[in-house]
Formats: sequence, structure tokens, C-alpha cells
Amino acid sequence: MADPRGFLKVRERETPAYRPVEVRLLDFKDVQAKRVDGSAYVKVQASRCMDCGIPFCNQGCPLGNLIPDWNDLVSQDQWELAAQRLHATNNFPEFTGRVCPAPCETSCVLGINQPAVTIKNIEVTIIDEAFDRGYVAPQIPQRLTGQTVAVVGSGPAGLAAAQQLTRAGHTVVVYERDPLIGGLLRYGIPDFKLEKWHIDRRLAQMEAEGTRFRPGVEIGTDISWEDLRDRFDAVVVCVGATVPRDLALPGRELNGIHYAMDYLVQQNHVSNGETMDNQTLATGKNVIVIGGGDTGSDCIGTALRQQAASVTTLAIGKKPPLDRPGNQPWPTHPNLFEVSSSHAEGGERAYLASTVEFVGDPNGNVTALKVATTEYLSDGRRVPQQGTEREIPADLVLIAMGFVGPETASFTSQSRAEVTERGVLARRDDFSTTLPGVFVAGDAGRGQSLIVWAIAEGRAAAASVDTYLQGATELAVPVAANTQALRP
Repeated sequence: MADPRGFLKVRERETPAYRPVEVRLLDFKDVQAKRVDGSAYVKVQASRCMDCGIPFCNQGCPLGNLIPDWNDLVSQDQWELAAQRLHATNNFPEFTGRVCPAPCETSCVLGINQPAVTIKNIEVTIIDEAFDRGYVAPQIPQRLTGQTVAVVGSGPAGLAAAQQLTRAGHTVVVYERDPLIGGLLRYGIPDFKLEKWHIDRRLAQMEAEGTRFRPGVEIGTDISWEDLRDRFDAVVVCVGATVPRDLALPGRELNGIHYAMDYLVQQNHVSNGETMDNQTLATGKNVIVIGGGDTGSDCIGTALRQQAASVTTLAIGKKPPLDRPGNQPWPTHPNLFEVSSSHAEGGERAYLASTVEFVGDPNGNVTALKVATTEYLSDGRRVPQQGTEREIPADLVLIAMGFVGPETASFTSQSRAEVTERGVLARRDDFSTTLPGVFVAGDAGRGQSLIVWAIAEGRAAAASVDTYLQGATELAVPVAANTQALRP
């Protein structure tokens, strides 16, 4: 350690400031402000790391990031070595450092009685410095195996699997049905959280390493799953969990009610400079967002930038506490009240709000939501409390209640793959399916989850594919798949 008493000398937790609200609402650029002192303050923040005998932050991160190692290197101004240690476990720290909710920080030992180390910000600063200083270069394999792998889906799981397998010497082709590579990293996350040049910069590295990308190709339609299996020695399915959870209530058929992700994807296409006919806009409208998660927060920021008249977020449950509750002790990830950059920009948040009905006008357009106070029953169910109904004006309703699983129709009909009771693609602990040479990684097999889990599963699935093709592997295996029983 650069200073074993650093955490005693530096007690203040410092993170980058946001650009002023009135300024950042005028564009879709990164909400964070650029600091005049650059990365100097990060060295000080890294010195707060205690270099614990048992670093629970490593366990809090599914990737097993070597956090105390690169904290120590940063505090000693050794940025190149820090970048090497960071890349040893994480292919894309520029993504996780921006959009991951940082379960590592809630596992930080310092967080027991002080503000946790700013792990997420240190991580993203390391990779940004590494790119700026020219430390990130293509890792071209020394030999080619002559074996081919198709990766279906170009989100974080697919890209991580592809990069690992390319570096192992396999010829890897990534298929993506959207016009550009990146999956929901590109089309689901607004630019104010993740500007897309970060993706393009990493894709350039992957192309230089030998990974081939085929956007605008939908497997199951343009190429059948059977043909894909015939063309390649192995297939990794990383199609994500893109089927949204619906809210089947009276009036659901009214105009002006949309899934949150459809709304966000449209804006991301426009932010990319594409033309979008009949784009759903919040301009001048009373907007209701149903769901209080990250997707709902992204809808708030997008609607405010589109100059909505009002934005209200409805959450069916209780308002989370400000401090860690007793039944969620350290080092677990607690459910706390959080204020994202979008929440800080405006709008209202209503808790214990159960939607009862969508109200419309004679022309079939939504005009209001009828909501009631949520009542908790003794068996744990949450129901609308009778007699508490009220209406909230709404011209645009965005359903942000998460996702139920992947789109499986073409995959199962063309390949006889199995689906679990949860609606995800069935797989074994090594990510393999009952189809020889076919593996599943990320949300397609796990269900809706975090970006760190997607990258971890992509890396681990790549190791299983390498073992399948070569009989052994030297690739990292950070996690095992969460599975339901599969027939051998």
C-alpha cells in the first residue's frame, strides 16, 4: 500500500460533479462535468482503500475484479499497471464504470463505518486514462485454431465472449439484428449515461484483434439456427432478455401507452443521427413512468430532455430507506433510496401507487391513470386499497416494469432447444445446452440482470466453448451459470 493509513487521513468520499441541470437538459451528452484537475483527485480517493485481508469488494463483483490491486497502483500513479490489472478480469470497464450499480461498493469494508471507496469512479478513470495514454492496444492471437464460433447478440455478454474467444485463436463472427453493434448498450442506454463513441472505440480494438461483426442480420430469419450450427463449430447465444413485462389492466389498448424500452430505443436511433418516422415524443405531455428502476430513470431523463410538461414515476412498493436496513446487513447489496442524475433533473416520484386502470377519451387516447394506495396483505401480496382511487393526468405512459425473458420462438422451433419454467433458455452449469456445441450466456439464460453479470457470463461461457473445441482452456472462468436441471 502507498499509505496504510490512507483511509484514516482521507475520510471524505469525492466523485465527479454533474453538469448544471439547466445545461445538461439541453442535450443528450454525458451528464458528468469534466474536472479541471483531471484524474489527480482519483489518486487521493484510491488511497482510501484499506487493502483488506479479505476484500469483500472482490466478492461483491461477479467479475471478481482485483479492486485493492488497482486501487493501490492508482494511488502510486502507476496507471498502465492499474489498467492491466483492471483488464485481467473485465473486458469493458468503460461500460461497467458508467452504467453498473456498483455492488462492489456496498461490499466495501470501509463502508461499515465510513463512506465506501469510490470504486466505480476509480475504475472508469483508469480505463479512460489508459485509452488517453495509449495503453489499450489490440491483443492479436499468436496462432489460429482453425475453428469457428458464431456469437448471436452483441450486448455485453456477446462482446465479452467474442473477445475472449478471438484472443484464444478462434475465428469469431458476431451477429446482430440491429443496424449497429452494441445491443442494448447502444440502443437501450441513453447517451447521457453512455456516449456511444465508447462502444465504437472498443469495437475498433476487437476488429483489429480479428473479431468479425455482421450487423443487420437476424438469426432465425435471415439465417436459420440450423444453418448457423452447420456453418460454425460452436454457437454462443447472447440475445438478452428483451421481452418486456406488461401491465394488463383495463384501457391497456389506448393510444399513448408504450413499453419504456421501445421509447428509449427510438431516441437512441435519433441521437445517432438516424431518421425516425413517427417517433414517440414527450414534448408538452404529462408523462407517467410505471416502474422505479434504471430503465424508468432513463425514461425520466429522456422525457425531460424532450421538454415534457410533467414527469411522474409510480412505484407500487414502499419508499426505500435512506440507510441500510437491519435485514440487509453489510456486505449484502441493500435496497436504498437512490437519486440518479435523471431524478435530480426533475419530475415527481410516487410510492405505494398501484395502477388500477388506464383512462382514455372517446378517440382512444390515454388521458389519465387511475391509481390507488398499495395495501400489503398478511400473505405478502400487494393490492390496491379500496376507496383510495384517484386519477393522475397522462398523455404518455411508459411501462418500465422490467423484462420477463428472451425472445425464444425461432430458436426453439428451429433447433429444439429447451426453455425453463422461468422462460429463459435452459443450460448447464458450464453454459452448454442439450444441443451439441451450443452455449447460452447473459440474460438469455439468466434473466434480466446487471451488466457485470453479463460480462462475467460471457467470459465464463467463452472458457467452456474453448474447452469444448480444444479439450482444455486457459481462459478465465469467473462464474458458473445459474441453471435449472437439464437432461444430460
